[in-house]
Amino acid sequence: MKTIFHASGSRGHANHGWLNAKHSFSFASWYNPDRIHFGALRVLNDDEVSAGMGFGMHPHDNMEIITIPLEGAIQHKDSMGNTAVIEAGEVQIMSAGTGILHSEFNPKQNEALKLFQIWILPNKRNVVPRYAQFKIDTEKMKNQFLQLVGNESNEMGSWIHQEAWLSMAEISKNNAVQFDFKGKESGVYFMVISGSIKIADQNLEQRDALGVWNTNEVTIIAEEHSKVLAIEVPMEIH
Repeated sequence: MKTIFHASGSRGHANHGWLNAKHSFSFASWYNPDRIHFGALRVLNDDEVSAGMGFGMHPHDNMEIITIPLEGAIQHKDSMGNTAVIEAGEVQIMSAGTGILHSEFNPKQNEALKLFQIWILPNKRNVVPRYAQFKIDTEKMKNQFLQLVGNESNEMGSWIHQEAWLSMAEISKNNAVQFDFKGKESGVYFMVISGSIKIADQNLEQRDALGVWNTNEVTIIAEEHSKVLAIEVPMEIH
């Protein structure tokens, strides 16, 4: 088993006033040559957007984009004709493919929006852009990992163009949960959303992360009531 630890405080930080952003990997003006990506995981941004503010229309292409609101809501519009509001407890997926334009705003006038935005490198280029949105069944993530996003073999709409899987668990204090890797050459990037956990003798607090690879399974022990995001991706980029 190999691991790499990323403390919460080691992330890039950009405060634009209306946007307070933390970057797990090099993004925009923050560049760290040792933090470009974890396998096919290219971006994990932890953003806080002020009430009534947001990102105007901007382009993306050839990237799988997953957005998970943690608090508040996102008002979304895109060049595919989609208009939606994604609330905390839901997940949004976009395959940018040949190219899209989209905007993201916080529609609340008295509440900040907190979200994770995740970019995963695709295994197919120039695909037809697509959009999906769904609600998380939170009861199914209690003391076990619930798969939120998978590869194209998924029957539901929650899939992306990559051999990658996103899962989330809410683990009670002193409980242990086993995570089984799905891909043979995968690594998993564990991000602590809240609480305190231990993985492979490494203690992780809120917003700490641990990349794990060269193994088939790992056990997560909750030191206190915790919520954990697991992003499994191929470690080799083709």
